[in-house]
Amino acid sequence: MAADVLADMRANPRNIRFADALKVAEAFFGPARRSGSHHVFRMPWPGDPRVNLQVAKDGKAKPYQVRQLLAAIDRVELTHADQQEAAVRRSTQDRTKRHARRRH
Repeated sequence: MAADVLADMRANPRNIRFADALKVAEAFFGPARRSGSHHVFRMPWPGDPRVNLQVAKDGKAKPYQVRQLLAAIDRVELTHADQQEAAVRRSTQDRTKRHARRRH
């Protein structure tokens, strides 16, 4: 379900139910800290993009906040991909070093 909502968010950030945006944000960033009508999520980095969601008058998420959520998700996914790539590089380097030692 979260993947479907995420695809919908990317296609049209203006037409996302607040409850759906909240579920996606919680899936990526854990529970929100509430301050009045604001749902503020802790980021694994300092500064922007930050995620702050609040319900609009029509029961939908505010479009600019959906775009901020998408930017934060993209950053998390990019960081995760970079970490996986670095792990593969380290593994390959370790295998190359072990192979070089065996030849001597």
